[in-house]
Amino acid sequence: MDLSDFRKQYTKGQLLESEVSSNPFELFGHWFDEVQSHGKEHEANAMTLSTHLSEGGISSRVVLLKEVRDDGFIFYTNYNSSKGNSIAHDKRVCLSFFWQSMERQVIIQGIATKLSTKDSDQYFNSRPRGSQLGAHVSDQSKKIEDRASLETKLAALETQYHGNPVPRPTHWGGYVVTPSSIEFWQGRPNRLHDRLLYKRESSVWTITRLSP
Repeated sequence: MDLSDFRKQYTKGQLLESEVSSNPFELFGHWFDEVQSHGKEHEANAMTLSTHLSEGGISSRVVLLKEVRDDGFIFYTNYNSSKGNSIAHDKRVCLSFFWQSMERQVIIQGIATKLSTKDSDQYFNSRPRGSQLGAHVSDQSKKIEDRASLETKLAALETQYHGNPVPRPTHWGGYVVTPSSIEFWQGRPNRLHDRLLYKRESSVWTITRLSP
């Protein structure tokens, strides 16, 4: 399969130092709002999470961003999953967004730490009931016999919690990724893309332009 002729020009924007905030969280929020209002990304909060495997190598998968706070970017998962085990082994992670409709990328490197029980409970209680039950059903990343085993377990849990709140499993909760660097990438013509790298030095962010 030869894809060498797959080409397009990137012409939808620019990224100049004179037009950006000194705070990368503000720029991220601005870009995210623009992508949302553009209306062509089905899940603008979808991001690729890359982690270090304990046996060596890197693993990547798509997860959903659920909140941005002053201390970082938040997502939720099963702590016993492959990604959870990888983070327990090495807290260094990378998040990346690709918003094709706006020809933009954001790449975040940082440290992932577990959210407080209170924060995880609060988010879990806001989820649809089916998703709450699903968190109990799935031993994420573990081998199972077939689909029927999931359906059987779900039916049993629906009976068990009928008429009662579904508690958050202790093995399920959130992480906050506190960034050490955030790169913003804007596609430009002739592959001369704009790349601005924010790096945290103590409490101050520095901005560097990178060659495309």
